[in-house]
Amino acid sequence: MTLPNPAEESSDGEEELDYRFTLANERTFLAWIRTSLGLLAGGVAVHTLVQPFHLSGLRRALALSCILLAVIVAIGAYSHWRRVGAAMRRGDPLPATVMVPILSAGIALVSVLACVAVLLR
Repeated sequence: MTLPNPAEESSDGEEELDYRFTLANERTFLAWIRTSLGLLAGGVAVHTLVQPFHLSGLRRALALSCILLAVIVAIGAYSHWRRVGAAMRRGDPLPATVMVPILSAGIALVSVLACVAVLLR
């Protein structure tokens, strides 16, 4: 079984990407951006709507960790989108991403901060 080649040669000799691969890369990028927007909204909501905790600065730390993670995910999404597009054009294997471990560790940190905040309330 052979996998389809994402790049096909056009009539002028230049390689063109199969639009299905380009659209799949774009959908992945948009999924990461939606995640980033959700984190941003969560950070703003925590900062704006949550009452201050007994422990000074915990609300701010929780909000800033969400917002910082949103920025990291958005930048990483763009970087990954570019690297995948370039690899497909060259016909190289798709590059790995560090986004999954970064997002997992970031969400774990935010969750721990939220648990501490709830327990100390």
